[in-house]
Amino acid sequence: MDRQRLHDLLVRERAQAERLCPRSKDAHARAGHLFGRVPMTWMNKTAGPFPRYLDGARGARVTDIDGHEYIDFCLGDTGAMAGHSPAAVAEAVQHRFAVRGGATAMLPTEEAEWVGAELTRRFGLARWSFSLTATDANRWAIRLARAVTGRPKILVNSYSYHGSVDESLIVVGPDGQGAARPGNVGAPCDVTLTSRVAEFNDLEQLERELAHGDVAAVLMEPALTNIGIVLPEPGHLAGVRELTRRHGTLLINDETHTFSAGPGGCTAAWGLEPDLLTIGKAIGGGIPAGAYGLSAELADRLLGRDDLDLVDMGGVGGTLAGNALSVAAMRATLEHVLTDDAFARMSALSERFEAGVRAGIDAHELPWSVSRLGARTEYRFADPAPRNGTESAAAADPELEDFLHLFLANRGILLTPFHNMALMCPDTTERDVDTHTELFAEALAALAG
Repeated sequence: MDRQRLHDLLVRERAQAERLCPRSKDAHARAGHLFGRVPMTWMNKTAGPFPRYLDGARGARVTDIDGHEYIDFCLGDTGAMAGHSPAAVAEAVQHRFAVRGGATAMLPTEEAEWVGAELTRRFGLARWSFSLTATDANRWAIRLARAVTGRPKILVNSYSYHGSVDESLIVVGPDGQGAARPGNVGAPCDVTLTSRVAEFNDLEQLERELAHGDVAAVLMEPALTNIGIVLPEPGHLAGVRELTRRHGTLLINDETHTFSAGPGGCTAAWGLEPDLLTIGKAIGGGIPAGAYGLSAELADRLLGRDDLDLVDMGGVGGTLAGNALSVAAMRATLEHVLTDDAFARMSALSERFEAGVRAGIDAHELPWSVSRLGARTEYRFADPAPRNGTESAAAADPELEDFLHLFLANRGILLTPFHNMALMCPDTTERDVDTHTELFAEALAALAG
């Protein structure tokens, strides 16, 4: 690739973003009371010189304050997988908050049992508890795993996704040993004191780490997503389950992003049998919500312990967790929006997206690859596709990625800013997908000169 041409194209697209979005530029310049000038620092992960400011969103469309409409394949980095403000969720939230009244009263609602039963139907875990984020669900699942096993450490895959959980910010270093993930902010201690790490798709490395006998739980995504989609090789997940059982280690599946695989995520699609499962974002239809599920056997073991404070200050739970508003949103999302039929349509659209991207890559004979996980598709600057997180991180090309993202944004398409990921929602159309295919081809043609 002509790097100078790439650089010049990126400069051009950045200048175009400034011309297109003067109100967003001004709003960002005036946001001096915000840390990093944004409500949450991740919002600065943008290809342009400033983030585009939200005016409104509905379905698969986002409008910025400069009046531009975008086809949204980012969907709040999975948080809006149900689409923006789906009607059923908006009605349920309005009814709970404005008609019946009460968002958080520290009292349960009958709807919570419906949600728990539906999550059991989808994922198979028998007992459920709620949180506001998947990060909290993971933190609480980790505490429960440590309590019931009496072991101190958690094992994760290198460059995996579990929100901002301290124990997960570990990678396999150049020497093959665990090391802090680069850029980790304010770690409470050396991460190797709390965690072990193994590469995804490496059962030998996993077995060596579990053999120490100090791992309470393996916390993993069934397919990596945070570093780009990395799919499991045949037999890998079955091997993980066999090894964890053999070494007396619990298995926690984080389905927050891999929920895209189907109505019950990878756990249902691939017949997995975790001891715990965590999920967040999408199940609330845009309202903050998360959950963790436990097997019946594990739940009974925990509830049978009289030395664990599961009710008051034992470190599991939060005042707003399981609030009536979040529960109402979860029921509406699961019952009416992210249904089995919706997932079938979303996956079909994702296949169409994948085919369009492959056609563009093949037309220019690029050494890139495409991976798909149900309703989610991602292209990588490597061929063959990376088989673990470290390989995936090494395949990154920030300048190329920024160009593609900004080229598309300037022409009305949003991808997830953290990587080249496109997610379908129930309101995405074939025309939306085909628009991306056409613009992606234009971007590659510009790169080729």
